[in-house]
Amino acid sequence: MQDFDQSIEFDEALIRKYDKAGPRYTSYPTAVQFTEDFDAGRYAEIARGTNASGRPLSLYFHIPFCDTVCYYCACNKIVTKDRSKAAPYLERLFREMALQAELFDDDRTVDQLHWGGGTPTFISHEEMQALMQHTRSLFRLHEDDSGEYSIEIDPREVAGDTIALLRELGFNRMSLGVQDFDPEVQRAVNRIQSREQTFRVIEQAREQGFRSVSIDLIYGLPHQSRERFLRTLDEVLDVRPDRLSIFNYAHMPTLFKPQRRISEADLPSPQEKLAILQASIEHLTDAGYVYIGMDHFALPEDELARAQREGTLYRNFQGYSTHADCDLLGLGVTSIGMVGDCYAQNERKAEGYYAALDDGRLPVFRGVELDADDCLRRAVITQLICNFQLEFASFGKAWAVDFKEYFAPELEELGTMAEDGLLVLEDSGIRVLPAGRLLIRNICMVFDRYLREQQGQRFSRVI
Repeated sequence: MQDFDQSIEFDEALIRKYDKAGPRYTSYPTAVQFTEDFDAGRYAEIARGTNASGRPLSLYFHIPFCDTVCYYCACNKIVTKDRSKAAPYLERLFREMALQAELFDDDRTVDQLHWGGGTPTFISHEEMQALMQHTRSLFRLHEDDSGEYSIEIDPREVAGDTIALLRELGFNRMSLGVQDFDPEVQRAVNRIQSREQTFRVIEQAREQGFRSVSIDLIYGLPHQSRERFLRTLDEVLDVRPDRLSIFNYAHMPTLFKPQRRISEADLPSPQEKLAILQASIEHLTDAGYVYIGMDHFALPEDELARAQREGTLYRNFQGYSTHADCDLLGLGVTSIGMVGDCYAQNERKAEGYYAALDDGRLPVFRGVELDADDCLRRAVITQLICNFQLEFASFGKAWAVDFKEYFAPELEELGTMAEDGLLVLEDSGIRVLPAGRLLIRNICMVFDRYLREQQGQRFSRVI
């Protein structure tokens, strides 16, 4: 295999040919395969069984509250201006943490921790302190700032001393939602957020010693155009965040009610969306950013970029990560954990979540236990979606499988993609070309057994 490079090529003809719906592969199998036959009892058995491995832990906390609704949002959330609703939620979250902590040995260190939402900064400073104190009392957190402890920030929900408090609590990475600075776009999606608010948070994060700052943008929102979006992107590049995510807006109003407030007539055309994407890639490349994959860009010295070059990048429900060896505990309503060879999801509604914990039960209501084929295919998809290449010999040795024989049908299907210039099929392995990296979901879909077996699944388009 050749030395790894992180270049990317925008090929409009290929994008148009391969632009179809497909999973984002934050997990394999995807959540479509989760079943209620998998329950909290089975999850607990698997969780206890992982203690023999001694693997570190990753904790994800879902804080579902939002002060206002952003019309584009497809996340599980509770929209309210009543801040008192956070207290009963956190009370149940503490109970869940205690139940989860009983399953895992005390010496398993938490290498990764993330607060997501919703809006984690919706809760008060006192509640933030209480949540982290409970976490430290039940799990073994790092005390030396060596863990990857991150939080999602809405700059509109940040007081003067919020960032300093978060740093004091142990957070060292943050991601900020921006989406677009254009006033007309902001009004159309009900997210009014000033540049000053946003950049003040970034300045404070750097003053407090946060090790990584990431900014989220969305293309495909109402009233966007290439010129308008690039104005926002240029302003963001002026503050040079460590990472940037540029997500494609998937308009699915039948599934997500807030999106019904967005007029389809105001959305940019497919041609304009491609123009926005192409121009954004060119801007980011010219500014020195490298393409990590799946909408994510980073500076070359960022740890994600380094991990990709070293072949150690990983992907889970929080996106790309440098911690591949963790068991992930999902805490809070609708959270998904990945422990051992299973995925487990909590109750999706607050009422069900509260009821389970009030009854002293883990709120897991569905999931899936992976078989040997699932684990093998997950490893293939993870390797390709993170590192854009796979070597047959080393992979086969690690998994005790003849790759070419086991995946003969898939390799034959990849032949067409190779002819189109998405990848190279070598005798030694698979190498995704710069023109194929934007279409990595398509390449991974070839190895998805469930897509072959089932029809009618609802996914967003790959571009």
